[in-house]
Amino acid sequence: MSIQSVVYRISPPFFRKRIKQTYYAGRRFFTERIIEPTEVIVGLRDKLTPPRSKIFVGDGDFKAIGETFRQYFIDFCQLQPDHAVLDVGCGIGRMAVPLTSYLSADGSYEGFDPVADGIHWCQQHITPRFPNFQFRQVNLFNGFYNPAGQDQAITYRFPYNDDQFDTVVVVGVFTHMTINEISTYLGEIKRVLKPGGRCLTSFFLLDNESRRLMVEPGSAFNFQYPFEGRWAFDPHNPNTGSAHDETELLRVMATHGLPIQRPIRYGSWSGRQPATSFLDIIILEKP
Repeated sequence: MSIQSVVYRISPPFFRKRIKQTYYAGRRFFTERIIEPTEVIVGLRDKLTPPRSKIFVGDGDFKAIGETFRQYFIDFCQLQPDHAVLDVGCGIGRMAVPLTSYLSADGSYEGFDPVADGIHWCQQHITPRFPNFQFRQVNLFNGFYNPAGQDQAITYRFPYNDDQFDTVVVVGVFTHMTINEISTYLGEIKRVLKPGGRCLTSFFLLDNESRRLMVEPGSAFNFQYPFEGRWAFDPHNPNTGSAHDETELLRVMATHGLPIQRPIRYGSWSGRQPATSFLDIIILEKP
């Protein structure tokens, strides 16, 4: 047993708490002030890739996933360098960073998210280098990402003008929302899109095939718990991840006058093959 362990065990509870606080504060200081800056200096991480300690959006390679989706925006949404882009739930810039090398000075990017740390990082590291990239923190409630938020998604109005954007992207956002909240967002997406503009959305879609596959060992999730018109894999916190019935979702999209661009590009989350991405992708177009 180490000396540190002995000291911890024989210390009174108050000092144990202080020892823990000091330890974790010291580890955080060492990580943020020494390890993470060194990664940039020695070339292990570029200045537009956030350090691992700050990344809170999904798994996988931050840079590679962003670059893959940039190509989806170009191929599926006909994104052009001079387009105006809105990133709904922009996180810590995973979709924004690869667009900095694609959008021209005539193009623009707006992103909003309820997680203040992610927005602050983007404002400090992306906007100074690319002034046409703007980020906004919004006080939206989310049981997983922002449980202290005051505004509700079901009544939220995007802080942008009508017909402002050529392209809207919503990656990994609807997988944390109810069908009624998604309906509100779809109405806002239609409002802010220019006529002819396109929107890339991603979901966990439930159809006959994904329902059959998701109970097998090859599936990443088994959405078996019904909750407010969606299905969850965690019965205690459905906001961790939610799947939606494909037929019902398409019906809601149709009520907002947002026709989908076939085909639906199914993902691999349930073990389905072939797959375009991990999540299922639906492209919408404003007539």
